[in-house]
Amino acid sequence: MTLHQISFAGGNALSPFRAQQLQSALAAIHPKITGIAARFVHLVALDAAPTAAQQERLGALLAYGDPYEGPEEGPLLVVTPRLGTVSPWASKATDIARNCGLAVHRVERITEYRLVLKTGLLGGQPEVDAAQMQQIAALLHDRMTESVLATRAEAGQLFTALEAQPMAFVDVLGGGSAALEAANTAWGLALADDEIDYLVNAFQGLARNPTDVELMMFAQANSEHCRHKIFNAQFTIDGVAQEKSLFGMIRHTEQVSPRHTIVAYADNASIMEGSQVERFVAKMGSSADGASAASYQKTSATHHVLMKVETHNHPTAISPFPGASTGAGGEIRDEGATGRGSKPKAGLTGFTVSRLWGGLSDAPGGKPAHIASPLQIMTEGPLGGAAFNNEFGRPNLAGYFREYEQDVGGVQRGYHKPIMIAGGLGVIDAGQTKKIEFPAGTLLVQLGGPGMRIGMGGGAASSMATGQNAAELDFDSVQRGNPEIERRAQEVINHCWAQGADNPILAIHDVGAGGLSNAFPELTNDAGRGARFDLRAVQLEESGLAPKEIWSNESQERYVLAIAPASLETFRAFCERERCPFAVIGTATEQRQLVLEDTAVAEGAQKFPVDMPMDVLLGKPPKMHRDVKTVQRQFAPLDLTGVPLQKAVIDVLAHPTVASKRFLVTIGDRAVGGLTHRDQMVGPWQVPVADVAVTLADFKGFAGEAMAMGERTPLAAINAAASGRMAVAESITNLLAAPIELPRVKLSANWMAACGEPGEDADLYATVQAVGMELCPQLGISIPVGKDSLSMRTQWQNGGAQRKVVSPVSLIISAFATLADVRGTLTPQLDATEEDTTLVLIDLGKGRMRMGGSILGQVLNQPGDEVPDLDDAQDLVRLVDAVNALRAQGRILAYHDRSDGGLFAAAAEMAFSGHVGVALNVDMLVTEGDGISDSRMDAGDAKNWAGQIGARREELTLKALFNEELGVLLQVRTADRNEVMQVLRAHGLSKWSHFVGKTRPQCSSMDMGKGELQIWRDARQVFGAALEDLHQVWDAVSWKICQQRDNPACADAEHAAAGLAGDPGLHVHLSFDPQDNVAAPFLNLARPRVAVLREQGVNSHVEMAYAFTEAGFEAHDVHMTDLQTGRADLAAFQGVVACGGFSYGDTLGAGIGWARSITFNERLAAQFQGFFGRADTFGLGVCNGCQMFAELADIIPGAQDWPRFTQNQSNRFEARLSLVEVLDSPSLFFAGMAGSRLPIAVAHGEGYANFRFRGNPAQAIGAMRYVDHQGQPTAQYPFNPNGSAGGLTAVTTADGRFTAMMPHPERVFRNIQMSWTDLAASGGRDALSPWMRIWRNARKWVG
Repeated sequence: MTLHQISFAGGNALSPFRAQQLQSALAAIHPKITGIAARFVHLVALDAAPTAAQQERLGALLAYGDPYEGPEEGPLLVVTPRLGTVSPWASKATDIARNCGLAVHRVERITEYRLVLKTGLLGGQPEVDAAQMQQIAALLHDRMTESVLATRAEAGQLFTALEAQPMAFVDVLGGGSAALEAANTAWGLALADDEIDYLVNAFQGLARNPTDVELMMFAQANSEHCRHKIFNAQFTIDGVAQEKSLFGMIRHTEQVSPRHTIVAYADNASIMEGSQVERFVAKMGSSADGASAASYQKTSATHHVLMKVETHNHPTAISPFPGASTGAGGEIRDEGATGRGSKPKAGLTGFTVSRLWGGLSDAPGGKPAHIASPLQIMTEGPLGGAAFNNEFGRPNLAGYFREYEQDVGGVQRGYHKPIMIAGGLGVIDAGQTKKIEFPAGTLLVQLGGPGMRIGMGGGAASSMATGQNAAELDFDSVQRGNPEIERRAQEVINHCWAQGADNPILAIHDVGAGGLSNAFPELTNDAGRGARFDLRAVQLEESGLAPKEIWSNESQERYVLAIAPASLETFRAFCERERCPFAVIGTATEQRQLVLEDTAVAEGAQKFPVDMPMDVLLGKPPKMHRDVKTVQRQFAPLDLTGVPLQKAVIDVLAHPTVASKRFLVTIGDRAVGGLTHRDQMVGPWQVPVADVAVTLADFKGFAGEAMAMGERTPLAAINAAASGRMAVAESITNLLAAPIELPRVKLSANWMAACGEPGEDADLYATVQAVGMELCPQLGISIPVGKDSLSMRTQWQNGGAQRKVVSPVSLIISAFATLADVRGTLTPQLDATEEDTTLVLIDLGKGRMRMGGSILGQVLNQPGDEVPDLDDAQDLVRLVDAVNALRAQGRILAYHDRSDGGLFAAAAEMAFSGHVGVALNVDMLVTEGDGISDSRMDAGDAKNWAGQIGARREELTLKALFNEELGVLLQVRTADRNEVMQVLRAHGLSKWSHFVGKTRPQCSSMDMGKGELQIWRDARQVFGAALEDLHQVWDAVSWKICQQRDNPACADAEHAAAGLAGDPGLHVHLSFDPQDNVAAPFLNLARPRVAVLREQGVNSHVEMAYAFTEAGFEAHDVHMTDLQTGRADLAAFQGVVACGGFSYGDTLGAGIGWARSITFNERLAAQFQGFFGRADTFGLGVCNGCQMFAELADIIPGAQDWPRFTQNQSNRFEARLSLVEVLDSPSLFFAGMAGSRLPIAVAHGEGYANFRFRGNPAQAIGAMRYVDHQGQPTAQYPFNPNGSAGGLTAVTTADGRFTAMMPHPERVFRNIQMSWTDLAASGGRDALSPWMRIWRNARKWVG
């Protein structure tokens, strides 16, 4: 079949500051390069030659963004999607074109880069040679997902169908083990010697040679990544056989503490007991042919809580953005594929890397060439993880970041192979927690995205040391993400589980390592069945795939399901409504044989790529035995002689592990779903210091869930078991900011180690034993879920020498708990309204001040010897009980745990978040002896005692401030000190509880110490600095990374604003009474129907529907397919709301694809025009819906002057709690609210009100604008997150019926959802927030 290709030159593809950022790297390659420009070009392939009208329509559809104004001449590089692949952009753009009635085969987008060269004195054009062009190409493309060509014409190859490689066989009958060993190396299978012997025996027994498909499938299914061989191994340590395996010791925690666990070790995620909730769903009829869209209904249900935490270390090392992105995506799928289908809710993310600046990676030959540097990982990786969470629609609420690289005991420690953690919690209906053992004849279905040659051998590759694999295989093992299609699949899963007993899904599994070749066998094996599959039924988005690539590729966003044949049509209806691809790939069989048939082949050797007994594939090859030895290393204690206190303060605050994590936080949506109570950002200055994330169980009540992380990996380089105990303990001291009950806490443990390195296996065993056999049972806590990654080393050759970086044993703990009431959650924000308060340190280190592995040790480049530890598990139990008792009495004003950076860092973070001065007094912490029988008496003159042993006092001061022993720092009223100490005494903690400081808020009658952090000892001040200056030091890491990553001007502006002494912070000023329900007189009348409109990729519809329902409307779930097929018609509705999210993944520009699927479709255009034209209708567009409404301005009466909403000036997705002012406008939604200023959730990448190509700023009617903390309209970043002139962020029509706004009031319609609000001004913690007036106004307007 001949395709007809046409191209359309598109807009600008490179912002000025991005071009500027590339300039220095380009000039280093060729000194005459003075600039670079880029434009998009769209290639459209059609099955038939287009008519002139079609061509014009396509040209109009593909016109978006700023026009290209760069050069047309000069050296050219064309970056395309990898040849043979279809990019996620292309699949969505093709969807849009088809939904606009254009019969296209495919729409693809390429980028043309032009280099600008400085001409010579005589006008000659300098040459760029082929080698230089290759270097430039490496800068401009991701070799994992893109190709580089020389001309636009060559890009036509994108549409060329590639020939598939035939299936290969390995001759084990003739060549035995040697033949399989050669294939093992060539294909990167990572098979162990015993597995090779096992396979040779198995296939010699079957009297045939294995296919490459069978070997690839076996390698993935039996990789360390999937089968956890080391965790199930028998250990002998120092000649002594150990009784339990590592996994046996983990299971021990669940055996002794099973309370509140529903599912452990048996599914994609573990499940703990939840609570009774108000469920709010629009249950789709069992047939999609229903006459109208379903309405949202409230019902009572029991929801349990899912927990899962994954790692994606190897892919993130190779290609950080897609590696971290698909790490998040894979973990989200685990949460959705639990039981018979479930729902992800909130995420957490963690990173550990080697030194960002000035470390090994920056030295020549200091890392393998094909892995990313730590700085690259922390610049691009977090963006990838955040982008997936954002687009899928899951808030990311917790995490950690550690930098660590140090020579410890002669071993080069570090994280060249990084840790990338993706985890979270979800919900599952209590009746859907167990998969059904389905019978023979059950249909086996793939749901989600099509397959492509991506992630080949990822499971095996993740089981190797980074740098050990060939670079080509490493790149093959990384995936790329398409969150928008995963969202579509999740919507289908949601429809299924909402059916209750009629759920079509009998069992579900995510597709991860090993692709379908691993997922389908696991699904069928769990049911005790075999299966027969059709290779050609697998949906593909790439030509030329060999059978092994079809079966084992790790394309993301896929699930496998078991469905009864009778449910197929219901399931098909759900998929078609959500436009989610699916295919029936096979059928379950009674016989335990796995057969994969190639139905494109009539007969012969290529007919059956797989035909093997299930027991050969999953029959547990010989169990591993590990005979290992403990290695004793020598360590020197920390030498603090002559270390100046001021230098220690600055170096510790500036260390990336301690410094502000805002560069990781503001890129991630934290409010989507409307169920967030506590995110990372705290207080009116939104400082990222909260260590616990808290979510609400429903929109009605106050029950919820908490999660927090804990890890202390540097300690493991000295004492691995202590590092394990400290990780568990720190997760609990972090979690304790929320009102937890210890028996309800569940842990996920991610275990990482460089197994095979001297001493590391024994250290791993000791750590698992300390946690699994001792600490967790003593605490009464279990570990029902976890993951291991046991190849945590990087090795490479440099100048003929072997180099190696070895990670210490790394235990990352994520702690989860259900909460009866979230309202007791504490934060580190110091209370500024109490004039006289005291800081209390509860020191579980009991004065030992062990400094090994501390941040102070790292900045001094001294590992130290003795490390902090939890010496008595009961101390932690007593701490939890004491804090809960004080919380119940209302005694605690602020809470922070002591961790990295010690007491000083904890106090500084508390001061930063509250803008409250602090004076720390270390006298109680540096006292040695009792003052009578000690050195003070011997000296003869107690008055001079401090001076006589001053050096010792200074050393003790450093230890007191910077030791990282377990502990918490509380702010209490000075008047309550005695009562607080009484509670601590009752819990056996008073001996190690000390009053260590006083606060000096602005309201204090004493001026001394305001706005400062001071340290006092022996009645004199030994350190003092302005909070603003310290905050600047603490903020510098974020500033440096944002300068490289984002618009540098915005990075500078945000850094300049960090900690400003004169900044009054967010505030609430209302012109109305938020408790006055203006809709009350109408609530007993009819419930007007409102269409909650969504397109594929929209993710904020449920919270929007709830707000409308709460105000007296009947909210209906209306998908665009409902309007396109006639299942629903806007004529039946009085209101329409277009919701936030990423319609079509923001392809063609934010909201544009959604709008054009309406305006380019005659029937829909007429329907929307009719709706907008009626006098009794109203409409609201929020965020993505605002962008879409702005694109529909031509058919909305009175909207002709509205702008287009385009990329934020920061060039970054912005997730913030921003201060806005409601303007005096005709908008029916804002009636009576004019002049009010209050915080609102913001989460968008394209919110800049751009009048350059449409609209009229003089005529557009503004309804809301960003203001600074003084209440003045502002374009200044970050107070205005998108840079719109005058702060404009909402527009309305002259009659007020239609309003478009970028911020998200539906996510903060309750005060309990606010990251910060002035509770006194807005009605109290339990009330609906002032934003609820929007929906109540709408109900009043309808009458």
